[in-house]
Amino acid sequence: MIPAAFEYARAGSVQEAAELLNRFGEDGKVLAGGHSLIPLMRLRLAQPSALVDINPVGELNYIVAEDGHLRVGALVRHVDIHTSDKVRKNLPILAEVAEEVGDNQVRNLGTIGGVMAHADSAGDYPTLALILDAEIVTNKRRFAAKDFFQDLFTTPLEPDEIVCEVVFPVANGPHKYVKFRRRLFDWAIVAAAAQQLNGGWRVGLTNVGPTPVRCNAVEKALSEGASPEQAAEQASEGLTPSGDIRATPDYKRHLARVLTRRAIEASS
Repeated sequence: MIPAAFEYARAGSVQEAAELLNRFGEDGKVLAGGHSLIPLMRLRLAQPSALVDINPVGELNYIVAEDGHLRVGALVRHVDIHTSDKVRKNLPILAEVAEEVGDNQVRNLGTIGGVMAHADSAGDYPTLALILDAEIVTNKRRFAAKDFFQDLFTTPLEPDEIVCEVVFPVANGPHKYVKFRRRLFDWAIVAAAAQQLNGGWRVGLTNVGPTPVRCNAVEKALSEGASPEQAAEQASEGLTPSGDIRATPDYKRHLARVLTRRAIEASS
């Protein structure tokens, strides 16, 4: 299908992008990689009146490691996260996840900021942001990840607010992200992340609800000496996943337990 008509503007800075969004109002949308927005527009599930293209905004394209944190600019592409020596040294699970995102076309064009702002429950980066207590920084304020992902495709972003960077803690200990899907480039039916940080475990799940899920019960069990298998049995505690053509809610709860165990056991 063909998208509905819309205006188009290119921004050369964050300030200019915010001004354009303010002028276009609530129906204006930011265009970065476009691999989530454009397909929705083609199906007319999204019909923004205007697109503000932020690809020329070079100030949003950087990876910086400093003061125990890894700062990733919103316009950093998945492929650059995957190949970055700074990411591999300071947060290797992030590089591992970036390699799993979509196909080559998506990885070369898609951005971390776009994934965060889109807030799809099947997105991979939000799960890492949640379990690692990352911050999402905009042109106006800072959000803890737990406060940013409010519901499916829902964040507290205002119409003229732009995701500028994601700030992760350095975490280069044992880790693993396990993604279960039918075909190589599909979204995860369910995925599980495990990361050791500050002597404890951080564990989370992707696509088992409207937002990413942190498995507090699993983390607690591991801290009390439970085996990965024993701890993983707690992964489905409180989950209410929706079913779809690929998996029933019960199957997703089963996958949550199985993939959590695999992620913990495979952490290296």
